[in-house]
Amino acid sequence: MVKALEGRSRKSYAHAMEPEERARLEKLDAIVRSDELHTKIYPIVDRVFTALSQKPEALMTWEPIPLQIFGEGLPPEIRSAWIFVLRAGADTGAERHPNSHQRMMTLHGSGDMKTQSKKGELRIKKDEKGIDWEANVLVSEPGAPLERRWISIPPNVWHRPVVGRDVDWLVISFHTVPAEELIEEKLDESSAGTKQKKYVEGNKK
Repeated sequence: MVKALEGRSRKSYAHAMEPEERARLEKLDAIVRSDELHTKIYPIVDRVFTALSQKPEALMTWEPIPLQIFGEGLPPEIRSAWIFVLRAGADTGAERHPNSHQRMMTLHGSGDMKTQSKKGELRIKKDEKGIDWEANVLVSEPGAPLERRWISIPPNVWHRPVVGRDVDWLVISFHTVPAEELIEEKLDESSAGTKQKKYVEGNKK
């Protein structure tokens, strides 16, 4: 599925980075890809994978990463970091973060982090057909260009992870608010509006 989408991926949030944003992602990339960090976050990754295996109904599981693990190298605007594991074949639905800029990197597996079109406007509908989506297929190959491994999503931009069918998708995500303040906004299936919750309220997907 991911390979089929790859050729249709258009220039969007993953492929239209300003120089300042690219420099920020390159800095994060160097940190995330270091052997030292891999050793430190392995226990977290293991716990999140285990949690997903123990919740057959869940589409994904996650856990925040203590920022002290990263040392002094993080850009100052980064206020929280997270490990997410999304189940193979999952489509977790449209969401956005009204209070945070999200920067995400693929660590293992692949998926399409669809984003709301820059040109289109969102018309909220219960069936979500009013969103004009753009494909952003992300991969975990170490030699792939930055734009194929990272995506930068500004506040209030709708996005929708669609996971490849072969393996679970492991990602690391950075946000500009502390973990306890990060808000997830979803389309409300029972109305034409939206509903919000904080990620720290628990793994409920």
